[in-house]
Amino acid sequence: MAAENNLLPHYRRVYHYLRGLMDTGSIREGELLPSENTLCELFSVTRPTIRQALNLLENEGWIEKHQGKGSQVRKNAAGIGILSITGTTSALGRSNLKTHILVRPHSEEWPSPFMFTLSDWERSSGCISMERVRLVNERPIFYDHNFLPAMALPHFTARNMENRSLFEVLRKSYQIEIRGGEQRLRAIPAPENIRLALNIPEGHPVLHLQRRLFTNRPRIHIYSSLYCDTSDYALFGSF
Repeated sequence: MAAENNLLPHYRRVYHYLRGLMDTGSIREGELLPSENTLCELFSVTRPTIRQALNLLENEGWIEKHQGKGSQVRKNAAGIGILSITGTTSALGRSNLKTHILVRPHSEEWPSPFMFTLSDWERSSGCISMERVRLVNERPIFYDHNFLPAMALPHFTARNMENRSLFEVLRKSYQIEIRGGEQRLRAIPAPENIRLALNIPEGHPVLHLQRRLFTNRPRIHIYSSLYCDTSDYALFGSF
């Protein structure tokens, strides 16, 4: 295991290992995951830890559990895990997802008015703003504008985020884990800049999501304003 993974909770290390096996095709649809006993020995953890990782995979729709048989990889419906705390890269796999940075991470004042109420600490820290387009199988599917507290993320503006997972960077470089969140959703006609970014016709509807994500650090929240073209892909996931 990579040294950086040692910073993750044990069940998350197991989860990422199993997702890696599925993402790379080492274990394919219909095949069984390693047994709980095998995983316990591999990671030197208890069965409840292994079951916590398996439950997460099951809840996300990646596996089906069969009594007396084990955990079987299942085929996922076409969907985007943007609503999942595991993040879109984890849900889709790296081979299917690309990220193009439209506006590089940079420091600025929080927009006013803002989509959520900010704490005094957040206001005083300033924010890091970043805009991206994300493509699934080479097709632009959603545009997102992210806002992060600057004080909590030193040197973040120097990072190259092209084809990088934001959640992964936060976890590995800053030990910040997404724990859940809240969001508002509504369908709207695509604004012109979003229409151009997603290559969709005038008047085409998009799903607009405003999200506040909670982390393992109580006062550090991650905010996003996202526009999704759901013509061919459903959104799925759980908080």
